[in-house]
Amino acid sequence: MMNAQEDNIPLVSIITPSYNSLTFIRETIESVQAQSYPHWEMIIVDDKSKDDSVHVIKQYVKNDQRIKLISLTQNSGAARARNAAIKMATGNYLAFLDSDDLWLPTKLEEQVAFMQKGNLTFSFTSYSLINEDGNHMDIEVKAPKVVDYKYLIGNTIIGCLTVMLDRQQIKQIEMPDIQPEDTALWLLLLRQGHKAYGLQKVLSRYRIVCNSASRNKFKAAYRYWKLLRSQEKLNLVKSNFYFGKYAYHAYNKNKVSLPNGGK
Repeated sequence: MMNAQEDNIPLVSIITPSYNSLTFIRETIESVQAQSYPHWEMIIVDDKSKDDSVHVIKQYVKNDQRIKLISLTQNSGAARARNAAIKMATGNYLAFLDSDDLWLPTKLEEQVAFMQKGNLTFSFTSYSLINEDGNHMDIEVKAPKVVDYKYLIGNTIIGCLTVMLDRQQIKQIEMPDIQPEDTALWLLLLRQGHKAYGLQKVLSRYRIVCNSASRNKFKAAYRYWKLLRSQEKLNLVKSNFYFGKYAYHAYNKNKVSLPNGGK
């Protein structure tokens, strides 16, 4: 375990959008508090929730000065919520964790070391799946060693909850206002010439929530097609080709792990 008093430890800013997250937010926050790496700030952006999750978050803010809360005045969506947190972030690194997902205790420590050892701008890790009740599904999504633009387009292999970005080397980080906004950002960065390096170890738990938007495979497919055409500006032939790759990877993922559609 690292000592919080050590000098020159990079600060990690954790970006967490939250909307009606009462059921899971405690467990998510506590998975951050349990990190062996102590030098972090967690910026939670409440996207005008209708439940009592803000009250719960405020209790954590009161008791842990590393946790901060931004409350949006109107519901704006995950991209704008994340961008509000990014603007407030003061860390050397950005990491992303949604309000229903979990990190293993050594996630930050191991990933910061991985970033520093290779002087990396962009890294991600393997992750495993849990169901809505938090039970393990015995399914892992394995990170490849390196991903470039051609690898990622047509593939959603990079889990948002596993990503870490170096703000010293990537000066402009903003999630595009198009879904899937996380994949849109990864493609933007890779198109600029960055590469994403995989830490091939499970360090996060992705929760499958039955009523989440990402579980609707038809909506997910439409969003990906729109991303290819609108942001990536691919012609019809290339869009069809990469959408076919996306459908192939999504089918193989869905048939073994996400039977009703998903990430």
